[in-house]
Amino acid sequence: MNKAFVKKLFWMCFTLGLSVLTIWTVLKQSQSMSLARLVKLISSADRKWMVAAMVSAFLYVIFEAVALCSILKGISHKRSFIKGLIYSTSDVYFSAITPSATGGQPASAYFMIRDKVPGGATSAALILNLVMYNASIVFLGILAIIIAPRSFMGFKITSKVLIILGFIGLSLLSFLFLLMLHCGDKIFWIIRKFLRFLHSRKAFKRLDSKLEKLEKIETDYENCSKLIAGKTGIMFKAFIWNVLQRASQIIVPALVYISLGGNREKISLLFSKQCLITIGYNYVPVPGALGIADYLMIDGFSSIMDKAAAFELDMISRGLTFYICVTLSGLITLIGYLKGKKKV
Repeated sequence: MNKAFVKKLFWMCFTLGLSVLTIWTVLKQSQSMSLARLVKLISSADRKWMVAAMVSAFLYVIFEAVALCSILKGISHKRSFIKGLIYSTSDVYFSAITPSATGGQPASAYFMIRDKVPGGATSAALILNLVMYNASIVFLGILAIIIAPRSFMGFKITSKVLIILGFIGLSLLSFLFLLMLHCGDKIFWIIRKFLRFLHSRKAFKRLDSKLEKLEKIETDYENCSKLIAGKTGIMFKAFIWNVLQRASQIIVPALVYISLGGNREKISLLFSKQCLITIGYNYVPVPGALGIADYLMIDGFSSIMDKAAAFELDMISRGLTFYICVTLSGLITLIGYLKGKKKV
């Protein structure tokens, strides 16, 4: 049994246990809520709005597939939507069960390379999509403040800190990528000098392994830079598809809220709050941001509805956007993997 499989199995079991613990904790915190009540709420909800929420939750996967296909087509490696869907579901599934936001990229890379996409093009496509993903979250966060300036208010201090740190981190990552496209050699030279300095101060033992990883990252960024040089259209399209991807997931709580009989005038405020919530949990090193996302959602929603309603909205929304979406993504990925095995 290889180490990679054992590692994936560990994180899968860990995420499952953390999911059960999160659901149990949320249910226990609300005395009026139970699984039976949630089932009753969903069954009595306005069907058209609940179906819209379900479709919107899975559009998150669809739009990533379209974004990846768009990038691959732009760099002369066109692949079908079905293949793009496997790249997307594998990314969504493995990102959800690992503590790293980029945990699904090796899985996507596996399927791309299996489909004869060159390694350099694979790295470039995944890096560009990740950067546009980050940039889209920052863009929607700014849009949230414009749409509903008071959306940031009402959060507790802990939530505000997470949102601010998330916004700074995502903005810096996006800015760093643009710098690397134009002066990557200088940036990586500075990083190497910094790693050597940390090693001299005994911050870590093995310098060679760190430099090898950095060299791999530098090669990937060089590939990305060469493939998209002068092709701003590729970046723009990838950005638009990523904005739609993030928006399709972020709008789900608002759609669920309306289906449960909520005030439609609060749609923009709920959407804006969910934008900020997404920024707050996006880079927390916990698989699927389990617990953290729930805390932020309940905290944010409690300022515009009673706490019991906020708990219910969190549970149903997370059920659609995380638990069901990740499960379906895992099943689609498994089918894609097995079908590919049969052809070999």
